[in-house]
Amino acid sequence: MVTLSEVARRARVTAATVSNVLRNREKVRPETAERVLKAIAELGYRPNLNARALAQGRSSTLALMLSNIANPFYPEFVVAAERAARQAGYFLMVCNTDDDAQIGRAYLNQIAGTLVDGVLVMNTDTAMNELCIAAMRSAPILLAMWEHPEKPPALPCVAVDFAQAGALAAQHLLGLGHRNIGMLIGDGCGGLQDARSNGFRTALAAGGVVRATVEMVVRDSIDSGYEACMTLMATHPGLTAIFATNDLLAIGAIQALVGMGHAVPGDVSVIGITDIALAHQVRPALTTVAIQTEASAALSIRSLIRLIDEPLQGPSMVIAPAPALIMRDSTGPRRKRNARAAKAGA
Repeated sequence: MVTLSEVARRARVTAATVSNVLRNREKVRPETAERVLKAIAELGYRPNLNARALAQGRSSTLALMLSNIANPFYPEFVVAAERAARQAGYFLMVCNTDDDAQIGRAYLNQIAGTLVDGVLVMNTDTAMNELCIAAMRSAPILLAMWEHPEKPPALPCVAVDFAQAGALAAQHLLGLGHRNIGMLIGDGCGGLQDARSNGFRTALAAGGVVRATVEMVVRDSIDSGYEACMTLMATHPGLTAIFATNDLLAIGAIQALVGMGHAVPGDVSVIGITDIALAHQVRPALTTVAIQTEASAALSIRSLIRLIDEPLQGPSMVIAPAPALIMRDSTGPRRKRNARAAKAGA
């Protein structure tokens, strides 16, 4: 393995000069930096990141802990977060806990303050929050995609107004004339998606609808959305719209409706929340409320780096960009024949 000293000899400079070029070449005269970079290329030198971390007192690495990498939302968040971290001069390490608090504890014990300078944690439950609070003594930790801006956690966070996302979905369906609405509430990795459902209920009430016709709590997956929609339509055949608290459930509902011979949105409209890539790839394309994943990921990385650089002035809670309704093909006006079906099924 080529050493830094060998590079210094080839470039006819000191080892300190080589180190300065690697860290911040603007500190070195251009002709000297060019000679060092040429030597690095000729010898195939690769910096020892562990040694650099020890010398600088930081690793230039961040960790992102998430609960289920199989969920399509997380890879999309990871891509945006990695891009933001790289642009800021950091590597990003991704840690999948597989919905297991013990795995989360092991990751935090292993990486916080040793392998990484800071940790971004997504979709935490009470047990994971307690682990994160304890680990804050070793490294800055920030919660991403916190769903309750009205209830700041004990840890710094970037919050998304999911209640507003639910309200936008309800207002959209109400504006299309729907009153007989089924609701699928995801029980996700961080617990029940209640901010979204509460926002939906509040907007329904404001629009004159006391409550959804029927509600079901289901696991956060396409398969669960499919099975739940089958049950909803069997027990409440007059439904004209279905709201799901995330896109996976909504996509499963569309598959079930089409499989049963219902037209979407001709017979039943479907709307979700998140705006994952699959939302515009399925047919009919899914109407959804976007939570601005890319912007939220970049904001989370910037906020974590600020915590690292300014631990006493870092953010306690930062609000991500507001959710936005994305209208596609899965929602449409309530039709008269749906109203007759609703009366027959009541």
